[in-house]
Amino acid sequence: MKHTVKIYSTVPQPHASILYYSQRTSQGGLLIAEATLVSDADQGWVLNPGLWTREQVEAWKPIVDAVHAKGGVFFCQIWHPGRVSHSGFQPKGQAPISSTEKPLTSQILTNGVAVAEYTPPRRLRTDEIPQIVNDLRLAARNAIEAGKYKWNIIHKPNVAIKENHARLSLALNCVGLKSHIV
Repeated sequence: MKHTVKIYSTVPQPHASILYYSQRTSQGGLLIAEATLVSDADQGWVLNPGLWTREQVEAWKPIVDAVHAKGGVFFCQIWHPGRVSHSGFQPKGQAPISSTEKPLTSQILTNGVAVAEYTPPRRLRTDEIPQIVNDLRLAARNAIEAGKYKWNIIHKPNVAIKENHARLSLALNCVGLKSHIV
């Protein structure tokens, strides 16, 4: 689910998000949160919620509680956007980091309006992999603390899935982790 209007910076706003999510849940219903950022250094676009600060964790708690109060199950979708980004969203305007330096093609509607523009990414160096793993780990732990989410989903943008999956599997193997991405 995506509802950027209810996010301030990367902190979800409970007063609006509680209403948004609780209206969409029911006893036994499954909700999957919008793509939730894992680090200030890896933002896909503006107004995405995050889970790397204490403020973000505290903001998620009443939202998840509201879903649970209606009997819903809530999954947190933690996300590192990779090349699905623009340098304008990155700290100090740096290039987004990705498993590849291959840029995405900007998406243009038939009426000629650009709906997404991407900056060519920089390939992640092997020595940077542990930081990404730590960012994902921290966000997963924070998601559990924030609301006892039933599960965490590591969201990988669905762009060039086979190419990215192979690179991610290789990268995870290099740091002693196994890839369980389906």
